Amino acid sequence: MTQLYPLKMQPAFDPRPWGTTDLSPIYPDHKFDEKIGEAWLTGDDCKVANGPLAGMTLSELSEKCGRALVGEAARDPNRFPLLLKFLFPHEKLSVQVHPDDVQAQRTGQPWGKTECWYVAAAKPGSQVAMGLKPGVTTSAFEKAIAEKRAEELLNWINIYPGEMIYVAGGTVHTLGPGAILVETQQQSDCTYRLYDYGRPRELHLKEGLAAVKEKVASGKVVRPGVSAVPHSKNNVAPMIRAPYFVVDQYELREPQAFRTTDETGKNSVQILVAVEGCGIVEAPGMAPVTLARGDAAVVPASVATFGVRPQWAVTFLKAYVPSTVVPEPETRL
Repeated sequence: MTQLYPLKMQPAFDPRPWGTTDLSPIYPDHKFDEKIGEAWLTGDDCKVANGPLAGMTLSELSEKCGRALVGEAARDPNRFPLLLKFLFPHEKLSVQVHPDDVQAQRTGQPWGKTECWYVAAAKPGSQVAMGLKPGVTTSAFEKAIAEKRAEELLNWINIYPGEMIYVAGGTVHTLGPGAILVETQQQSDCTYRLYDYGRPRELHLKEGLAAVKEKVASGKVVRPGVSAVPHSKNNVAPMIRAPYFVVDQYELREPQAFRTTDETGKNSVQILVAVEGCGIVEAPGMAPVTLARGDAAVVPASVATFGVRPQWAVTFLKAYVPSTVVPEPETRL
């Protein structure tokens, strides 16, 4: 196997009926004839775009390279742990739920789907629905689905650029139009559709209602705020620390060094997603990777040190798997 190096990922554009043909805020050079709802960056089937490993998928690389790619913090040594993607809702998504680990394993899946959304852009009035209103039971929600009034029982909240929203497995949720989100989640595509406004798509009421939790820790993440990186012009904003992922936002105006190990000495694959500007990902003895808005770079855990050199300025999210037990984040609605 070729030595691992920083990998530039090729986005996989996924058509959805609630998407849009205009992704210009993130991908101005791409033109589409059908509505695109998601741009997958690190899914199992996403392909490497650079170097000797170009054309290989992350699932193939994870099987071949194991912990050299995914790191010691990942639960499964042979599966890429995190899926990151852009979401482009132009209409309301279906009301849906993802199972948590326990419910997923009851149905033969390896793990559930807990996720978070970084609000990269949002028009005034953009909203998401997050969980059932206080006091609403699953049986009451099931009745509301049958009566075509499920939306009335959801917590609808306004969202604004720069916010981070935590969506624990078992949370009934949906997205309204008008925002662009960066989603970080467990590597799962298990979605149970509960309500779809009459659109002719299959619902998954039996499995979905079994996965619904009436009380969840989901909501807007309460964050400590932006801090300056010592002795530099750079800023870092811790966005979320959760059981399955950590996501930080960096705004760089000068080069910054990073490591794939944390304070415990364990390592994790690092995923960088650019939301503004442009930078160069560099590692000793390896070819550089350009990271411009909409791009994702995967830095294997075996690449102990790397840096990001901005081209004037770059803002990106950096996601990885925590090596210790992390509680659910503090949130509010």
